[in-house]
Amino acid sequence: MDETVESLRELLTLDELTNRVGLSVRNIRFYTTKGLVPPPIRRGRSGYYTPDHVARLELVQELQSHGFTLAAIERYLKRIPEGASPEDIALHRTMLAPWQSEAPVEMSRAELDRRTNRTLSDDDLATLAALGIALRTKRGRYQVAVAQLSVGLGLLDLGFPTEAAVAAADIYADHGRQIAKELNDLFRTIVWPLYKESGAPPEKLREVVERLKPLSIASLVQAYEAAMDEAKREGIAARARSTAHVPSPDSNAVPGAATPRRPNPRS
Repeated sequence: MDETVESLRELLTLDELTNRVGLSVRNIRFYTTKGLVPPPIRRGRSGYYTPDHVARLELVQELQSHGFTLAAIERYLKRIPEGASPEDIALHRTMLAPWQSEAPVEMSRAELDRRTNRTLSDDDLATLAALGIALRTKRGRYQVAVAQLSVGLGLLDLGFPTEAAVAAADIYADHGRQIAKELNDLFRTIVWPLYKESGAPPEKLREVVERLKPLSIASLVQAYEAAMDEAKREGIAARARSTAHVPSPDSNAVPGAATPRRPNPRS
């Protein structure tokens, strides 16, 4: 690799790297041993780190914050092209940033009962989980979307069936994954190349994503509402067409034949 004066200026010592990414020397060496980041560049007896090391370590931290295991992180990093630039790696981190407007609050079951002012049954918790409002963690606690909790409790009071919540969650998940994949492809193939060609830093793309989040969510809600209205209109039209083809009670009568008199209940 050809080294320019600028690239040499970007080299960091191990101490400088730990300050930059907020990791201990032990953790950095551990990740290097695991192959999550490449070994340092040697200059004599000293090792130096590049922006590529910084980008990869920051991505590892982002993946860990999403609950990825080391094995899963290793598989994820293997999918990144070998010649990926620090900017390309930063794009992955940008797209991993959470889209929730409000982070969930972790609670024990007792704390959740106190918060809801009721004793939640296992069926109640299953419904709230299917609705994405209270998700059980591996430690037996719950990640609670506090802003949506009152909505979930209202549905419980109305007897909303758990089976319907589970089925709806599957529909949301299937379509959500498809939308996420297509939006990610759009950013990767259209948005990021345009910003990269203009010389914009990855931080600018992160700002673009942050500004797009509320607009994207609002657009999804608007598209969903419009689709539901269209589906209802189509359903009404279909029922109207089927009704129009149903023969009337007298449609099979012989032409010219007398119509039987109906009995008069008053007679």
